[in-house]
Amino acid sequence: MDHTALLDQIDHLLPTLLPNGDALKARRDAIAAEMEGAVSTVDRARIKAEIVELFRDAERALNEYAAFKKSVKGLATQWKKSEPASTSTPIYSSVTHRVDMLGASTFVEKGWSMLSLGDGVGAEKALRKALELNPADNEAESLLGWAQMHQENYDSALLTFHNVLLREPQNALARTNVGYICLRKKIYGEAIEHLSRAIRLDTDRKATLYAHLYLGQVYYEREMFDDADAFFRKALELGPNLLQAWYELGRSLWFSGQRDRALESWHSGASANKFNPWGKRCAELLESIERGGAPPR
Repeated sequence: MDHTALLDQIDHLLPTLLPNGDALKARRDAIAAEMEGAVSTVDRARIKAEIVELFRDAERALNEYAAFKKSVKGLATQWKKSEPASTSTPIYSSVTHRVDMLGASTFVEKGWSMLSLGDGVGAEKALRKALELNPADNEAESLLGWAQMHQENYDSALLTFHNVLLREPQNALARTNVGYICLRKKIYGEAIEHLSRAIRLDTDRKATLYAHLYLGQVYYEREMFDDADAFFRKALELGPNLLQAWYELGRSLWFSGQRDRALESWHSGASANKFNPWGKRCAELLESIERGGAPPR
């Protein structure tokens, strides 16, 4: 993980989680302010050393937070072992519902369906209900982060995914969506690292599918259109109903000079499902182009 990505992720987390969080932010902001002006060779060497030191302190802070969370879980285990079997009750029984995995799965499916339709708000509501019924459901929490992400609540989403990855470092869905957030923040190297790792894991069909879509978007934004086209087509191979891939493929083809093939891509998306939000966007874009317009860059 590079310095920028790490500090970006902890920017809104450490002040509330660790006593030195505000100090870390203040040091980061001071360095950034100093770099805005003219910097001499001597100052550059000093600033580089300060950045390296800050990076190490930030990484140490994250590790301390992870260890603290683990110690709290240990308290719950210790409590359970210390009570007599006849009187033992779940430590969280007074503040949570009993675990209902079957009921939770219903809300997980509902949340996923709403995400597929682009309804981030409705998805978040359903997934929070799923987590009330089954607080340990990594899939529900990963999808919750996805719903937050699609509402552009990136800091909340990063915290959600961070919690999932602390429990399950190999969670491909959380990894994919951290990659997407890096894409939106234009941290392309980090995005490629997370998305490629999710594809290599290949443990979650949704994660693998969207990792290909998001990698296509990374290469599109970097104007590496051939690579973008390959990932969009692979996404369509893995998920023919992922109409966003037709839309994105069309844009990549258009801006690489292949305008007839771009129109074919949008026609495919529009005809696949006229009620799907991305099918509608393909159709609307075709109408705009017929009137002399152009796709958004």
